[in-house]
Amino acid sequence: MQPAQAFAQPSQIEQSPLSRLKITEIFLSLQGEADTIGWPTVFVRLTGCPLRCQYCDTAYAFHGGQWREIDDIVAEVLGHGVRHVCVTGGEPLAQKRCLTLLAKLCDAGLSVSLETSGALDIAGVDGRISRVVDVKTPDSGEAGRNRAENIDLLTAHDQLKFVICSRSDYEWARDMVLARQLHQRTMVLFSPSKDQVSPRELADWIIADRLPVRFQMQLHKLLWNDEPGR
Repeated sequence: MQPAQAFAQPSQIEQSPLSRLKITEIFLSLQGEADTIGWPTVFVRLTGCPLRCQYCDTAYAFHGGQWREIDDIVAEVLGHGVRHVCVTGGEPLAQKRCLTLLAKLCDAGLSVSLETSGALDIAGVDGRISRVVDVKTPDSGEAGRNRAENIDLLTAHDQLKFVICSRSDYEWARDMVLARQLHQRTMVLFSPSKDQVSPRELADWIIADRLPVRFQMQLHKLLWNDEPGR
């Protein structure tokens, strides 16, 4: 583990007036998914989300939260003394000043990822960020919110995530991946929706189709179920 002293100190970070975000929680855990799975990671969970996916496991972040100065958020992240930080929600991009937070975390020398629903424009996200972008499947209940333009902005530094709720969801996602050759643009992740598709079932479908995607399970759910702050 790298000590906090290895990163920029809060006093070195540019001060901005009125730079506040509403925060549900900040906590240290293991990254449970995407390409940094298993790394000790600080999670910054922003409050609020315009979507209501039927499988959402963080509905507690829809409301409430506390206003925090961005510089104070960065200082708390640095205080944990680990290199990886994930900005998540809710939907973090629903708060416009999230872009400022992301840039300042990068300026502080951290390895930063953003988890976003794919419903909001990612064009303004700092290029140093690893963007983990959802594609909402039909059975999520929010497929109509997918912003197709986001896919064209993805690079090999990013990831595209499908949460699969049924066989029909799988076929829909499979056909999209192959038709648009999404795996040629970025890493594509397929995850089973808990209690709707078994992990083995999804794994068997991927293997049978030789689909060029990365199967993943959410490590944090295996370890701590849906306990907040984990």
